[in-house]
Amino acid sequence: MLRALRHRNFRLFFCGQGLSLIGTWMTKVVTYWLVYDLASRQGNGTQAATMLGVVSFVSNVPMFCLAPFSGVLVDRFNRHHVLIFTQIMAMLQSAALAVLTLSGLINIPQVIGLALFQGIIDALDAPARVSFLAVMVDDPVDLPNAIALQSSIFNAARLIGPAIGGLLLARFSAGLCFTIDAFSYLAVIAGLLAMRLKPRPPRKQQSNVGADLLAGTKYTFGFPPLRAILILVGSISFFASAQQTLMPILAARMRNGPHGAATFGFLMASIGVGALVGAIYLASRRTVVGLPRVMCVAALLLGVAMSCIAMTHNFYLAMPFCAIGGCGLVTLFASGNTLLQTITEDAMRGRVMSFFLMLVAGVSPFGSLLAGWAAARVGPERVVHVYAFGTLIAGFFFLRKLPELRKLVRPIYVKKGIIPEVAMGLAMDEQDER
Repeated sequence: MLRALRHRNFRLFFCGQGLSLIGTWMTKVVTYWLVYDLASRQGNGTQAATMLGVVSFVSNVPMFCLAPFSGVLVDRFNRHHVLIFTQIMAMLQSAALAVLTLSGLINIPQVIGLALFQGIIDALDAPARVSFLAVMVDDPVDLPNAIALQSSIFNAARLIGPAIGGLLLARFSAGLCFTIDAFSYLAVIAGLLAMRLKPRPPRKQQSNVGADLLAGTKYTFGFPPLRAILILVGSISFFASAQQTLMPILAARMRNGPHGAATFGFLMASIGVGALVGAIYLASRRTVVGLPRVMCVAALLLGVAMSCIAMTHNFYLAMPFCAIGGCGLVTLFASGNTLLQTITEDAMRGRVMSFFLMLVAGVSPFGSLLAGWAAARVGPERVVHVYAFGTLIAGFFFLRKLPELRKLVRPIYVKKGIIPEVAMGLAMDEQDER
């Protein structure tokens, strides 16, 4: 399960990123609560729901707009240097949040502006980070395990960060949380600087950015398995956004549990528990075979969990449903990531993964913006129910496509040695008989 950690560079990144991500998730949940608190003081519940949607939108929309171009750029520049730059910029963003909050000057427009700045950084950082995994892991056989471990540490931080953030927010202030996050970036920066990387081979003469982007688009959306996976993760990203965006409002209505920010923190931590379980499950798998069906089951679990969270106002009932939803969401996204990197040609990896990131992180702001607007008019519970139904439809649609997709993916598995050629021949014979 931990075999990718035998690679020194990946081990450095894994440890540094783990500490940094705890601060990142702490800042994420504290920012939502800060916006909810500021908007509630200035207006009514309608303004609070709308502002939550706006902040989520500006945080993630740069990924939708810029990720395809970032994918081309990170294939052209040194990804190691790009990552050092983006981590330094993210540290400065968190430091600005800390200074403004501790000084008492923070307001919603400032939060929106800094959220947009962080979104632009993430749009460049994410494609570089995903593509850099193949550089840190020398043996391609260990790449799927490295992806699963990266997902594990991400979701371990998703568990720990919100819990710490909620407790610190309840006992101290949002400014302290932002300060801790700013210092946490030093860990990943130190890990990146300590790496020993092989010199990059000289690059061939490159075409212009537009031509590279067009070629990547045709390849990505012209191959049905890639297209189907991306449509599923994009749909789930849109529909799952309602739960995270409206969680502060849902948490404020919970009974029989802790009050205020602590309720929100524990519910977000419950999502992290489920997410970590899903990531560990994927890390324990020995093969990518069967992952498409796992994605279908994960989508169905997520849809059911979202609807149950919206129905209950009991804190202790909501916690297990949050965990189930977190498990479904992360299992689906991490499975999609692994499948895409497995069936994609190396020359197209950066561009394909930039589209994946665009749909995972870039579509959600549109869902968040719509969810915030609708929740202010019809109530958050109804909005989450509608989004949950959309999640179920997306899962069933992908399930119907599986037989067709298997036929196209099997030759790739055989070529890469994932399944033996004899097994494929037997499977094809069985299909012919049927």
